[in-house]
Amino acid sequence: MPAAVRGESRVSARPRAKASAKPGRGRPVAPPRGPQAASKLQAAGHAGLTPKQSLIAAGAVLTIAVAAVLGTGGRAEMVGQGIAGGIDRAFGALGFRLNAVHVQGASEMASRDILAATGLYKDQPILGLDLEDMRRKVMEVSWVEDARIVRLLPNTLVIAVKERLTLAVWQHAGQIYVVDQHGRVIPKADPARFASLPLVVGLGANEHAAQILPAIEARPRLKDKLLALVRVDDRRWDLRLKDGSLVQLPAVDEEAALLQLDQLDQRSRILELGFERIDLRDPNVVAVRPRDGVLPGQLVAGGA
Repeated sequence: MPAAVRGESRVSARPRAKASAKPGRGRPVAPPRGPQAASKLQAAGHAGLTPKQSLIAAGAVLTIAVAAVLGTGGRAEMVGQGIAGGIDRAFGALGFRLNAVHVQGASEMASRDILAATGLYKDQPILGLDLEDMRRKVMEVSWVEDARIVRLLPNTLVIAVKERLTLAVWQHAGQIYVVDQHGRVIPKADPARFASLPLVVGLGANEHAAQILPAIEARPRLKDKLLALVRVDDRRWDLRLKDGSLVQLPAVDEEAALLQLDQLDQRSRILELGFERIDLRDPNVVAVRPRDGVLPGQLVAGGA
C-alpha cells in the first residue's frame, strides 16, 4: 500500500484497529431521540398503559437521555434545547397536550382578557408550559388582583384568579373611569357597561368612595334618590339627588350626619319635600333652603 507523503516525513498508512466490544470502552452509543423516542413512548400508550404508567415510563426515558447527553458533551445547551423539545413531543404523543383551560373567579369580560394574555392554544404541549411566566402575564391584566395556575395532567390547565371588585364610576377632569375597591382605575372597564354602579365626582372621590358607599348602601331610601356623590375640596361630600336637591355632609363623622338624615326622613319625609339644600355640616343644626323660597304645598301671597 502506498505511503502518505507530507514534506520530508513518511508515514505508512495502517488500517485502523477495530473498536473493542468490551463494556466501558469505545464510543458511547447515543440513546434514541426525536421520532424514535416518541414512537416508543407512543407505543407504550397503545399498549394499554394508564396515564400514570405512561408518565413513569416517559420519565425513565428522560432520565436515560439526560445522562447520555451529560456523558457525551453539549451538556446545558443540549439539555435546555434538544432534550426539552424532544420530551415535550414525546409526552404530547402520549396525550399530554392542552385540551381545556378553566378560568375561575373571573367575570366574562375579565376571562376574555386573561385568556388573551396567556397566548395559549389547543394541543400545546402541556408539560412545556412555564406556569410562573404565565402567572406574570395574567397579573398584568388590569382586572386581576391575584392569580394561581394549576396544571392538571394530562390535558387541563386551571387559572384561578381573584378579580378586582368594581366599586364605582369616577368622573374627574372631563373623563370617566371604573374604579375598584381600592380606588384604582380599571383601564379596560367600559363605564357605559357599569351604569348600576354609584357615580362619584371630583378630585379624591375615587380614593374615598369606599369609606362612604357602605353607609349609603345601608340606607335604601337615600340610595334610590341618589344621583351622585360629589367630593368637595377633597375634604367632604355633597350628595346630589335625582330631583336636584343637595345634601351637604360634614368633613368629619359623616356617618352620624347620615344617621341624622335618615331619622329626619323617617319622621318627616325630608327627602321628599323638595328642598334645594339640606345642610348637615353643623351637627347641632339642620339648615334647609326651600327651592325658590317656597316650601312644597305652601301658598304664595295673594293666593297665586
